[in-house]
Amino acid sequence: MTMSTPLRAGEQLASADCTVRVVVVRAPADGEAVLACGGSPMVPATGGRPSTAGITGLVTLIGKRYVNESDTLEVLCTSPGVGELSYDGVPLTVKAAKALPASD
Repeated sequence: MTMSTPLRAGEQLASADCTVRVVVVRAPADGEAVLACGGSPMVPATGGRPSTAGITGLVTLIGKRYVNESDTLEVLCTSPGVGELSYDGVPLTVKAAKALPASD
């Protein structure tokens, strides 16, 4: 299965090159572009979690949500790694936290 097939919310994907794993939170309607990590298409996640012990210089951080430029794709990082996430060749960015309303 290649990631040129439509992405689905809830789908778990893993990098083919490093320890990065993500869960798709929101998928674009067209979904025909490729979600990649470190330049290689991501594959369905299987088996146990990879060990991240001793890895330094992490680029993709656990617990962070990453979005594409048009905010139609959102993924949650469940395992960190050194690869950079991209969608259709464009790097994903960390989703900014929403500001809380003032309490006055």
